[in-house]
Amino acid sequence: MNDSNNNEEKLSVMGRYMMFAMWIVLLGLLSWFFYQWQQDQMNPNSTVASMINNKGQTEVVLQANRQGQYHVSGTINNTPVVFLLDTGANNVSIPGHVAEKIGLKKGYKIQFETANGSATGYRTKIENIAIGGIVLNNISASINPNVNFDEILLGMSFLKHVEMIQKNNILTLRY
Repeated sequence: MNDSNNNEEKLSVMGRYMMFAMWIVLLGLLSWFFYQWQQDQMNPNSTVASMINNKGQTEVVLQANRQGQYHVSGTINNTPVVFLLDTGANNVSIPGHVAEKIGLKKGYKIQFETANGSATGYRTKIENIAIGGIVLNNISASINPNVNFDEILLGMSFLKHVEMIQKNNILTLRY
């Protein structure tokens, strides 16, 4: 009788541990799911498809996120990055820590005006920028060591080379 009670008690304790472990795994999976969902909401263009239109131009179609911004995954010098399209920026602007990761060299110092005021940065050249099938070479850019975010502002030094058509939260880039 005593052994039976001990076995039942051990099974009860084991059952509680298994229930606790199940809840931990479930919470982990839910956290991962909602993180992925949030990332998809911020950058609905994490995978970019390209097509060639009837004029032989490469087209990339982007969807705006909930804030009406166009984030898109691409590459700089074959390193994966996330761009935020910014027609108000003269150049492609790369956060300093991202520029280091990519291996971009700092050129001469420059002063530029941002939404947050004056800032000191550095000129640089990018060998290639790719968004889907659109690949541009030798693009002027600036390195901004004063920001903490990871997105690269894709400014007019890139965008002036492509045709942009926006309609109903869809932006088509043609090159």
